[in-house]
Amino acid sequence: MAQVPQTFDALAVRTWCGLALRALGRAREEIDAINVYPVADGDTGTNLYLTVESAVAAVEAVFTAHETGGAGAAGGPSGPSASSGPSLGDAARAMAHGALIGARGNSGTILAQLLRGMAQVLAAGGDSAHTDGHGLRRALLHAADSARGAVAHPVEGTVLSVASAAAEAATAAEGDCAAVARAAHRGALEALAATPGQLAVLERAGVVDAGGRGLVAVLGALVETLTGQAPAEAPPAGHVEEGDAGRDGPVACAPSEPGPAYEVIYLLEAEDPAVDRLRERLDVLGDSLVVVGGDGLWNVHVHVDDAGAAVEAGVEAGRPHRIRITHFGAGDVHTSGAGRPLRERAQRAVVAVVPGEGLAALCGGAGATTVLARPGEPPASGELVEAVRRAHAREVVLLPNDAELYDTAAAAAEQARGEGVRVAVIPTRSAVQGIAALAVHEPGRRFDEDVVAMTSAAGATRHAEVTVAEHRSWTTAGICQAGDVLGLIDGDVAVIGSDVTATAETVLDRMLAAGGELVTLVLGDEAPDSVADRLQARVRESYLAVDTVTYRGGRQGTLLLIGVE
Repeated sequence: MAQVPQTFDALAVRTWCGLALRALGRAREEIDAINVYPVADGDTGTNLYLTVESAVAAVEAVFTAHETGGAGAAGGPSGPSASSGPSLGDAARAMAHGALIGARGNSGTILAQLLRGMAQVLAAGGDSAHTDGHGLRRALLHAADSARGAVAHPVEGTVLSVASAAAEAATAAEGDCAAVARAAHRGALEALAATPGQLAVLERAGVVDAGGRGLVAVLGALVETLTGQAPAEAPPAGHVEEGDAGRDGPVACAPSEPGPAYEVIYLLEAEDPAVDRLRERLDVLGDSLVVVGGDGLWNVHVHVDDAGAAVEAGVEAGRPHRIRITHFGAGDVHTSGAGRPLRERAQRAVVAVVPGEGLAALCGGAGATTVLARPGEPPASGELVEAVRRAHAREVVLLPNDAELYDTAAAAAEQARGEGVRVAVIPTRSAVQGIAALAVHEPGRRFDEDVVAMTSAAGATRHAEVTVAEHRSWTTAGICQAGDVLGLIDGDVAVIGSDVTATAETVLDRMLAAGGELVTLVLGDEAPDSVADRLQARVRESYLAVDTVTYRGGRQGTLLLIGVE
């Protein structure tokens, strides 16, 4: 029989993360099915799995950096431990950072803070190779305290209660790390069984808290790491009627009243004082507020009616990115109240890939589930599949909004169809075509008719962009130098200039030469403030009966997007 560690070291962190991922993979569907609080759309198990998957990737990257001699990689090792593998602090910090940047949903965000709380204690020893039972006890206690502190209005009967009970049991335990882990797991199991008595919505549904069930699985993996044997599985979660599904665990309010319609999640680069102000503002805007992280990087989660305001609050506080906006839908508990705690799938939804925070808020406000594609970071098919799942509909219209993403979207659609979702991909080549398609979307008509109308609107929209050349190259309009302003029409370089406004005006004139009734302008953060005013004036002066609408796109990777329809 293989010897198991009596202390907790970097290798134990690596093993624990891998076993936790396996445990959540086995329990994912069960956890998804029992999640009824606060919003019932069945993805807590999936969110926890994706959060831990990100932690696993970060830890593996640290070990790989040591094995290849790449000490000092992001989140990775440094100092004297580099030659012999990562220290406990290296591995713990990587685990916490990976969970933070990959956190999904309420429960995933809470789990990320739990891991961060543990890492703060485990890394306090500097280059220490391991910790003992006392250190693990302190780590579990600090984890529970920091997670509770991250939730605006903690509610008992959630994963927070389970984490606190695990920490209390660990604190009372005597012995090595294995004894501490066993005690924490037992305490979590007992607390999980008690959650229906603490939260009425769980009692009515006959289930335990889904986020707490996931934490039990993670702590079970910790026991297996330190003892070599998996503990007994969690007790049955309770009876769930066919079709029952739910959302995440700890929230800021009880679901006795109708609540916000959107879930907004983003990573935020900001300083502590700005985050304190952000918490106050978001707490007024909505509920289910969880802000976790530190050292300049935060994960923000909130449920609101005004998704745009939640994103704008993040922009005022710092630099938000990886923005995800999910529309809960008319059948959601948050919009229906506690009388109907579980919802069926919506009939139809739209999933849109967007290049900037402003468009994410715009499309999210129009009811679409959005996927943010930052410059150089195109979404993978798995991320699009996840967005289709978050949309929670029988029929989904997918807008890739980029010619290079069409094959990725098609692969995601094929996978989603295998899960029973009817998906149509509209070959939108630009975000302005996606805006045009979304404007004519009508969920009440037949699916095929809606897809045809949206496809027609997108196809009738010519698209252009104004950007800056990064290096010297050949183009269809001649040779450009680094720093030149480029005007692209329908994907091809048509104008090379030196001034942003002048180049944009030339591009617009060429597009309107073929006619048009509506001009859509989407300004990036780095575009001159005067460009929109000049283009609007140009349209008023030279093109009768042509309307103009302007949006702020945020950090969209290009100075200006133009649509003419």
